Order: sequence, then structure tokens, then C-alpha cells
Amino acid sequence: MKSEERQFSIESLCADLVPMIMDKYGLSDKAAIKKSYTSSTFSKLEAPETGLYYQSPVYLFDMLKEEFDADIADSSKESLKS
Repeated sequence: MKSEERQFSIESLCADLVPMIMDKYGLSDKAAIKKSYTSSTFSKLEAPETGLYYQSPVYLFDMLKEEFDADIADSSKESLKS
């Protein structure tokens, strides 16, 4: 796959993922975009060797949920320590 095609695929996946993130976490579109683009899942998605750009939006959303939920759990643990 050419790099332009891969980039288009990534952008298309993100367009599908943002509404899912908005619905699940009650975020605005801007917050959901920022959250998705700054995630480690997105870093993996951009890496050609992972092949994640071939996966479905639902598969990637499951990865994002695991990442976000772990972040939320870590934040909760930190706030309990304070």
C-alpha cells in the first residue's frame, strides 16, 4: 500500500472512531479528536509495520477503550493517594 493510501485509510478510520469516542466518553468532537490523536493506539496505527490501518474501526475502538479505561483507572488511583 502506498503511503498516500495508508494515510487516507488512517484518516477514514479516525473519522469513524471519533463519534464512537464521543458517545462512549461524553466528549466534544474536539476533545475526542485530541484524545484519539494523542493516544498510543494512534501511534501504533500510524506505524506501517503494525498493519493496524487494515483493521476495522470497531477493533481499533476496543484498543482505544482499553487504553482510555486504563488511563482513567490510573488517574483514580492517583487521586486516592492525594
